[in-house]
Amino acid sequence: MVDMHHPLTDQEIDRIIEMAWEDRTPFEAIELQFGLKENDVRALMRNQLKAKSFVMWRKRVQGRTTKHGALRSEDTLRFRAPGQRT
Repeated sequence: MVDMHHPLTDQEIDRIIEMAWEDRTPFEAIELQFGLKENDVRALMRNQLKAKSFVMWRKRVQGRTTKHGALRSEDTLRFRAPGQRT
């Protein structure tokens, strides 16, 4: 978990952006790993992406059941894609 008193490294920011774009990675996984809530991720994405890319990302994730843990089906227990390294 990232200590929010210290700024995120470029590598951490890149990983958060990657996780935010992944369809099957819920915001709860980002919060668990980096301590950023969904609104924090949204702010980071707004700050780091071009405006058009941010709008495209928001349209993509808005209401997507796999991005929100409360909306996921009970049989979906993993955060990572099968091909992702552990």
